[in-house]
Amino acid sequence: MPELPEVDRAAKLVKAHAQGKSITRVETNEDSIVFSGVTNIEFTEEIQGRKVEDVRRYGKVFFLELAGEGRMPVLHFGMTGNVIVKGEVPLYYKEGPKKGNSEWPPRFVKFILHLSTPEDNCASVSQIAFVDARRLGRIRLCKEPLKEPPISSLGFDPILSMPSLEDFSENVLRRKCPVKALLLDQSFSAGVGNWVAGLALFSLKITAVSVNADSNEFPNDWLFKHRWGKGKRKQLTTLLLTSGKPATIKWITVGGRTSAYVAELQQLSSSKEAEKETEQEEDEESDLTELSETEEVVVRKRSKHLNPQKIQQVSEELKKRKRQQIS
Repeated sequence: MPELPEVDRAAKLVKAHAQGKSITRVETNEDSIVFSGVTNIEFTEEIQGRKVEDVRRYGKVFFLELAGEGRMPVLHFGMTGNVIVKGEVPLYYKEGPKKGNSEWPPRFVKFILHLSTPEDNCASVSQIAFVDARRLGRIRLCKEPLKEPPISSLGFDPILSMPSLEDFSENVLRRKCPVKALLLDQSFSAGVGNWVAGLALFSLKITAVSVNADSNEFPNDWLFKHRWGKGKRKQLTTLLLTSGKPATIKWITVGGRTSAYVAELQQLSSSKEAEKETEQEEDEESDLTELSETEEVVVRKRSKHLNPQKIQQVSEELKKRKRQQIS
């Protein structure tokens, strides 16, 4: 899911191409799920002809401030939402398609804004599309975006409204839940998602916003670079400890989300829940379970990675036991 850095980058992109321009035309596709509390027709009628004065972000939500009477477009990406500017390489969460796509209008488009100034000719009109493949994003209209849901129900924004250490500590100590689950709670900290929270718990000292959410520019010692590909036998990159030894990356489920952590640096609590998660993870890392009383071998989905010799040994052992039972 796009998190604060990706949404911040998208808001800046829209601002660069829309600020000071008028919305001369709006194209929409009907979608009663993504358009929330408003139809695509109402959306068009309310914003067409108005000038974009600013584009602002709060948490994972961003909105366009428009001149004149009427409500403002408030946008949330959900899992797969995105904005694409015609003629520019699309932004993608972590990575995009292996092959570039210059198709216009793009697939899964919900609306396209045509923007221009009186001095622009037809060739210089900007076009900005909002797309969403899985339809988990939301397009709303709000009179005062900062005072209405969804933004009004969000907690502090780590970039825009980070509380003092004293207030932050007080708010944290009032809660009784895993710290990552707390960070993922948008009513506590708006914009913090799975990978941002993981990095924060990995003693992150700089913000991803400073490199415009381009993962290629992230430092190699960020956990972000190495947290992907759970369950794969061969990791593409290796995270090194300060000692120069390779770090041991494990995964647990916290707050309903898969969390990566470095075993040498981040210690699990001694609670039963943590022990249960650890046991589950260790079980997932096994190729074969122990032989059951019915002498059946449970082969996991990753069986294509099993050692052929190990499979042969187990098979021979089963045959041997069956012969003993017959005799």
